[in-house]
Amino acid sequence: MGQFRMLVVDDEAVIRDGLRRILEGEGFFVETCVSGHSAIESLHAREFDLIVTDLKMPGMNGIEVLKAVKTLQPEAPVIIITGYATVDTAVEAMKNGAVDYIAKPFTPEQLLQKIDRALEQRVLLMEELNKTKDAISSQHGFGLFVGQSKEMQKVYHRIMQVAATDSTVLVTGESGTGKELVARAIHQNSPRNGKPFVAVDCSSLAENLLESELFGHVKGAFTGAVLAKTGLFKVADGGTLFLDEVSNISLSTQAKLLRVLQERLVTPIGGTQPVPINIHLVAATNRNLRTMVGEGAFREDLFFRLNIIPIELPPLRERKGDIPLLISHFLKKFTAAVGKNIRGIAPDAMALLETYDYPGNVRELENTIERAVVLAGGEVIHKDDLELSPDSPGAPAQPGMEEGYVPHTSDELKEMKRHIRDQAVEGIEKAFVMGALERNNWNITRAAEETGILRPNFQGMLKRLGISVKAQLEK
Repeated sequence: MGQFRMLVVDDEAVIRDGLRRILEGEGFFVETCVSGHSAIESLHAREFDLIVTDLKMPGMNGIEVLKAVKTLQPEAPVIIITGYATVDTAVEAMKNGAVDYIAKPFTPEQLLQKIDRALEQRVLLMEELNKTKDAISSQHGFGLFVGQSKEMQKVYHRIMQVAATDSTVLVTGESGTGKELVARAIHQNSPRNGKPFVAVDCSSLAENLLESELFGHVKGAFTGAVLAKTGLFKVADGGTLFLDEVSNISLSTQAKLLRVLQERLVTPIGGTQPVPINIHLVAATNRNLRTMVGEGAFREDLFFRLNIIPIELPPLRERKGDIPLLISHFLKKFTAAVGKNIRGIAPDAMALLETYDYPGNVRELENTIERAVVLAGGEVIHKDDLELSPDSPGAPAQPGMEEGYVPHTSDELKEMKRHIRDQAVEGIEKAFVMGALERNNWNITRAAEETGILRPNFQGMLKRLGISVKAQLEK
């Protein structure tokens, strides 16, 4: 949709219908819900640019809806409608994350003024999120931060929140989802970014070697310790220490690690003098530490010490909407690196790439595109260049949308119709927006005025359609 998508939640039909008419009259796409519970279902199903909810509703009130929004779609602003405009109401709403509140009765102009202000704040926030992920992606060259899915927006938001603090972070996710990149992103966006970032793979070292790496040792501490060694806790002083695969640490070393984190002091092996440390600790694992605690394989006190700020990375199969953007990113990266002129990907290859489940996650997709670029015999990558067999692990069980495919079931027919309709609508919208911009010399304000769309809505269309005015002007 070109418009900003709004969710209105109110148990009174008169209010719901009135708000719908006001907002649709301004060019917004509006979805309404009669209760907080139905609003939760909508929030799970699709993303919204702004939520307007009544405060007093049976079953689930507006504050509970607000809290759900902050969990499910943290960047979406929420405006609370109340007939009980008291200071306490405003304080509670703002404390829980509302951007504003409005008391009944109100005029359409009063509501629209608050909505415009909230949307302007959202646009600024999303621009900051995009700057963050673009900077990270360009610095580290990894595609995790390519994508607009709800799941990844939550990750970007959490990175920005935690980067300003020294709270311990636990990053969880399957192999290949980019846990180290998240740690680097936190470091790069923190006040510690001028100090060292030190990473250690806890699964690659034996217990005695890991302790020596982490804590250091004095000369003669054990056989072979002919020189003193500075531990990584001190090497990372002032910066960030990243402990990857922390689940592989033995119980004995876990106890020592816990003591270091509690006391912020480290004693080298064989030494007697504790040394103060100043680090931001980020740990990561691809295992379920809660389960390991229950099995006695991981200390519960250490788990709670590490899990102060959790960041869970979604597997690629749960954010498939990002796959086309990731493919484009990796295609540009590897065509430049290899020196080939690859113009694009054939429909049969794209269909397989978009439906494959990627047990190796983003890293597997990256490797697949690199291999295809190297092996491609022409300017277009075909299915055979992928070496990704439909029978291989993770391959799609359902038929794709290849040209000429005929659906076999009612559900497949519905999905194909939706797919074709979405493609057609997007093509029309792009032509509509590009035409307005070209006629107005790429001036967004004038183009929005000509089309009769509010400027924030027009900017929303540009963003969703992937149209960059700056890039067009630089051509």
